[in-house]
Amino acid sequence: MMSRSYTNLFELASGEAPLPSSGFGRHMGKKLSRVATVPGVLSELDDEGFSSDAPSSVSQDRMILVGNQLPLRVHKTHSGSWTFSWDEDSLLLQLKDGLNEDVEIIYIGCLREEIDPKDQDDVAQHLLENFKCVPAFIPPELFSKFYHGFCKQHLWPLFHYMLPLSPDLGGRFDRSLWQAYVSVNKIFADKVMEVISPDDDFVWVHDYHLMVLPTFLRKRFNRVKLGFFLHSPFPSSEIYRTLPVRDELLRALLNSDLIGFHTFDYARHFLSCCSRMLGLSYQSKRGYIGLEYYGRTVSIKILPVGIHLKQLRNVLDLPETESKVAELRDRFHGRTVLLGVDDMDIFKGISLKLLAFENLLTHHPEKRGKVVLVQIANPARGRGRDVLEVQSETHTTHERINRKFGRPGYEPVILIDSPLQFYERIAYYVISECCLVTAVRDGMNLIPYEYIISRQGNDKLDETLGANPSIPKKSMLVVSEFIGCSPSLSGAIRVNPWNIDAVAEAMDMALIIAEPEKQMRHEKHYRYVSTHDVAYWARSFWQDLERSCRDHVRRRCWGIGFGLGFRVVALDPNFRKLSVEHIVSAYKRTKKRAILLDYDGTITVQNSISTTPSPEVSGMLNSLCKDPKNIVFIVSGKDRATLTEWFSSCDNLGVAAEHGYFLRENKEAEWETCIAVPDFYWKQIADPVMKLYTETTDGSTIETKESGLVWNYQYADPDFGSCQAKELLDHLESVLANEPVTVKSGQNIVEVKPQGINKGLVVDRLLTTMKEKGMLPDFVLCIGDDRSDEDMFEAITRAVAGPALSPVAEIFACTVGRKPSKARYFLEDTTEILRMLQGLAAASENCMLKNVTKGFQKVVME
Repeated sequence: MMSRSYTNLFELASGEAPLPSSGFGRHMGKKLSRVATVPGVLSELDDEGFSSDAPSSVSQDRMILVGNQLPLRVHKTHSGSWTFSWDEDSLLLQLKDGLNEDVEIIYIGCLREEIDPKDQDDVAQHLLENFKCVPAFIPPELFSKFYHGFCKQHLWPLFHYMLPLSPDLGGRFDRSLWQAYVSVNKIFADKVMEVISPDDDFVWVHDYHLMVLPTFLRKRFNRVKLGFFLHSPFPSSEIYRTLPVRDELLRALLNSDLIGFHTFDYARHFLSCCSRMLGLSYQSKRGYIGLEYYGRTVSIKILPVGIHLKQLRNVLDLPETESKVAELRDRFHGRTVLLGVDDMDIFKGISLKLLAFENLLTHHPEKRGKVVLVQIANPARGRGRDVLEVQSETHTTHERINRKFGRPGYEPVILIDSPLQFYERIAYYVISECCLVTAVRDGMNLIPYEYIISRQGNDKLDETLGANPSIPKKSMLVVSEFIGCSPSLSGAIRVNPWNIDAVAEAMDMALIIAEPEKQMRHEKHYRYVSTHDVAYWARSFWQDLERSCRDHVRRRCWGIGFGLGFRVVALDPNFRKLSVEHIVSAYKRTKKRAILLDYDGTITVQNSISTTPSPEVSGMLNSLCKDPKNIVFIVSGKDRATLTEWFSSCDNLGVAAEHGYFLRENKEAEWETCIAVPDFYWKQIADPVMKLYTETTDGSTIETKESGLVWNYQYADPDFGSCQAKELLDHLESVLANEPVTVKSGQNIVEVKPQGINKGLVVDRLLTTMKEKGMLPDFVLCIGDDRSDEDMFEAITRAVAGPALSPVAEIFACTVGRKPSKARYFLEDTTEILRMLQGLAAASENCMLKNVTKGFQKVVME
């Protein structure tokens, strides 16, 4: 049984009236928007659509932090009542230090303990009033399928590079677990909706437990200011693509405004997945990485989380810590301590570490009796047979090493698998000469950071250890290259944990390295860790989230798609769908018309098997060309020989080939060039370069045109092709630096052509010619689908204020699909465009038929 969902959670918090000063209810009384889930003309949604155009009257910012668990400790008293306190170890609680003091924070998440349904309302009210926490009560069976099922059985292993090759390794995909995952995310979304003021609030979602939550929030509030941070690794595309719901999770994450990762590797893998599976490309602009997704820019942030310095230093100051350090000092007197702190799971590599230590003692007998490995094994967060196997293997290896090398008074490996207090763990950090973090795959892992700060210590601990405060502190780290913190610790000894010999050598090096170098490495690490703490991380993410959401109020949004395929299209407010009735009406009342049409992707489907125009397209073009009021041009990147063959049946059709370099007004006219190019000698320079990249890039081809050369990598590997294209672009720009050419990259192409050639030339030429013939256009239709067609739209925009158009000209610059464009209008696809052109052709035929009928009647009357 679930707790009821409140229409207004603030009624729960205060009976009938909203809280007096908490700010929770500040959005109540506003008219909540509906979300447009169907395409349509924008003006149709203006009255009810969600709008953020009006500035908020509330100056205080508010952040809604959403995580799997609330930052609370829960305890049930003997009387059966519940008590709550802040969990100082929770990251959600710690990151508030990085936000401004006037930022109000609301926490949403689950509780660690199951609350009886009859107590849930009272608990929710208490947490809201006293902690500003909104609990999501998940039924136990559903939570088990969500957390122990989908999260721990599917996502967590896969994100740590474990493929479900057999039932013993991750298990087969269970659709019911996925449905439970979606259901829990929906419950979290409902909780956010109970408290959010969508005009003002920021929402920050944490980790892989809630990856589809952004879709539910974006569906309800198109302009929600939403950030997501993934605290686990993100696998390479070859691993991630095995997940049956891969597209749903990617599209859900892309409904965020900002997506954060700990390392560049994790971000790179995510971007590669978006490229390979969704066909999206990304750009880096002024240091920021952004993905264009249906008119929205989804920003990518790369910044590792830090530790909570204040909390750690407070623990270092505790008398209990000092006492524990003194105890450990005496216990390990005369011996060097190596320390490992890991969760008891299959990815932490504890058994590999023990084998490496065994290798060290085997090959360096002088260290026996002098070096001790203390391995703290925290309880596993998951459960199952793999956890039991890790526990069994760890204990077996530990006992074998101790039997082999131990002696009275010397235990080489000390395994601590019972829970420790935080101050006890800190004490072990303080007395350890080296910390070993050798996970085979891990997210961030803050153990090395905690170790560095602990080794810095304080005056009391120096006195306890008998250390001279004037001598620089020292520390050594051996870290796996497969953990998130590894790139930020440049002074650590990095190892491949699978290579036991190398790890043993790293342990030996950490022990024998010179003291000054240990001090230098420690100083370098301490400087970084102390300045890049959790507050720095939170502040930086907050600032980037604000930047990413800055233009929300200037965009008009549509919600399209169903289920987890939902996404928001964000476009310029003046950009709208072209109404067929509107353009046909304008067409009928105008007298001098210019019509410019792109070919591929506009009046024929892009990359279709059959590229020749269909009989229907040819017939429609002929109908438009026969109207004496029209001048119609096909403007294409194809060569003139191909276009001549394709449109041989269209006598009055104007054709521009190779992006406007060649042009002819009709079938009988000669081909002309828009720009005089004296020589194409530069092809002899560019061609060998392109051939080199074609030979080394499987799937790429060279298209040779009269005016230029095009390298196409449409059928190459997307990542490799993109990488090669960037190299080719740089190479060509270098060798052709002094030539009168332009080197450009486009959708899966790199093109070299003479300077000044673009489709905008055709627009300028056509409008000028019509003006010279006394046909000042009062109707202009221009349709295109890609980047090269933007030059036509730009040329038309320039012409509006000039003498080449009638002052009352009707202008219809139209692109294919809803996307950022210099065009004012859009149509969804080729089918809609052909339907619209067919309507114009029918209008011309009807008009000409009426004229013929009138002429015939006049002859009869005479």
